[in-house]
Amino acid sequence: MDPHALPALLPALPELWLCGAALALLMIGVFGGDRSTRPLCYLAIAALLVTFVLLLLGPEGRTVTFSGMFVVDPFGVFTKGLVLIGAMLAIVLSLGYIRHEGMERFEFPVLIVLATVGMLLMISANDLIALYLGLEMQSLALYVIAAFRRDSLRSTEAGLKYFVLGALASGMLLYGASLVYGFTGTTSFEDIARAVSVPGATDALGTLVGLVFILAGLAFKVSAVPFHMWTPDVYEGAPTPVTALFAVAPKVAAIGLFLRVMLEPFAALAGDWQQVIVVISIASMVLGALAAIRQTSIKRLMAYSSIGHMGYALIGLAAGSAEGVRGVLIYLAIYVVMNVGTFAVILCMRRGQGMVEDITELAGLSRTHPMLALAMTVFMFSLAGVPPLAGFFGKLYVFMAAIHAELYGLAVVGVVASVVGAYYYVRIVKLMYFDAPTDAFERPIRGEMAAVLVATGVLTALFFVYPAPLLAGAATAAAALVP
Repeated sequence: MDPHALPALLPALPELWLCGAALALLMIGVFGGDRSTRPLCYLAIAALLVTFVLLLLGPEGRTVTFSGMFVVDPFGVFTKGLVLIGAMLAIVLSLGYIRHEGMERFEFPVLIVLATVGMLLMISANDLIALYLGLEMQSLALYVIAAFRRDSLRSTEAGLKYFVLGALASGMLLYGASLVYGFTGTTSFEDIARAVSVPGATDALGTLVGLVFILAGLAFKVSAVPFHMWTPDVYEGAPTPVTALFAVAPKVAAIGLFLRVMLEPFAALAGDWQQVIVVISIASMVLGALAAIRQTSIKRLMAYSSIGHMGYALIGLAAGSAEGVRGVLIYLAIYVVMNVGTFAVILCMRRGQGMVEDITELAGLSRTHPMLALAMTVFMFSLAGVPPLAGFFGKLYVFMAAIHAELYGLAVVGVVASVVGAYYYVRIVKLMYFDAPTDAFERPIRGEMAAVLVATGVLTALFFVYPAPLLAGAATAAAALVP
């Protein structure tokens, strides 16, 4: 190896390690067969944990490598950390499910690891080509695991819908990137930033058209309105641990990419793209608040909930400030914890005949499973933004960023949408505590599921006791992106 190549590779050591680990896991699975699925899940969790440690031990400050296409900075470290935590917890949640549902195939943890590699590459992209490669690496693996239950018509349908609509969104993003390249003469984020900041140096209208297509592709990845149409069907049809993964890790990676693309290469065009972000943020919050009211499936309800929460996260991006980015990062961290906990409860909704997903099945849960009902209550109130739970603080920071950016209308719509959306969260609490109980769910709750429920429940309920580490980490990450 060229001795000069090693310093260029070291900043990308976490991604290189995870790529090597994925290949090693694949070989173990090929020779071990499906009986090696459970050990591979544990090995995948260990590989992701090592990646997390390597991430924390990486270079301080901002480092650019691979000919300027890959960037490592505190913003990337923070966001990648959330992605890795979400991916690890998704695998933990899947351990019992894949055994019960006959899904023990060794490709499952390998695909999650490969998707995670794509997410990490997305977050560190410093070039339109690197952005697209990371996005597609993530998407191709996710298309497969969405349809992983081959004997289920709904799972196959979910994978097909996700693939077709995802391919359309990727095409739009690629077309936008080609337009930006055509009018600026570069794909590098730094060079694009210089090109668009000089008045008259580029065709401003042509660059803006390209930016609109890029915005459409990224909005699809975060399931923002009007590019949300895939979310309810895919959430409902995909295996529940896969839905839990979709709800956290890819959303965090896509929002991280959204922030980097808008605030680095296109920062000079903030006055133009801010209007688009405000519109899709409002539309997402309103649709998420209203469409979930009539849902009977808990997974479809969580799909519309996630659409609404992405709208809240985009408020911080619309602010376009370091305070706004800090608010988004705090919101994402809290969002990951709340959603993982909620899906852990959903995965406990099992009777002898299999999983149940109807919201009415939670009736009387406080009498049959009082601790499970308590955990679900904490998560529902937190998702609704009820103080002093963690979800309240997530919304508080993005709303304050919007107010300081003088986006008063956006903040007001966010507050009103939160009040309306609280209805369907409180409805679930009402079912659990005031309705007559149905048949009890299976007992006992598995050890790993109980551990996830306790950890996420405590973090959600007691976040206000010691929020300083998260707030300081988010502030440092935001300062790296918006000096």
